[in-house]
Amino acid sequence: MSTISDNQDNASISTSDVYAVARHYRFQWEEAQQCYVLLFPEGMIKLNGGAGEVIRRVDGQRSVTDIVADVQSAFPDVKDIQADVIAMLELAVEKAWLEKRS
Repeated sequence: MSTISDNQDNASISTSDVYAVARHYRFQWEEAQQCYVLLFPEGMIKLNGGAGEVIRRVDGQRSVTDIVADVQSAFPDVKDIQADVIAMLELAVEKAWLEKRS
């Protein structure tokens, strides 16, 4: 399970980290797919509902703490949503869909 860490290491995301969608991707709602997607020159990545909700909050200005709080506020009945948000961010960073801004 992933957790928020105030430490800077390769295995975790810091609460103060700020991310943006990587330059070679474009995030958008795709009406034909009825989901959020990441577009890139060679294709498209369909994001499930939860992933889309997390990535749509990544704007290059909000910290990880802000994103987690916003998702928790939008989905107050979901248990342990913080861990899910962090896991999604870690996956997106690992896949190079997101890049760190600060």
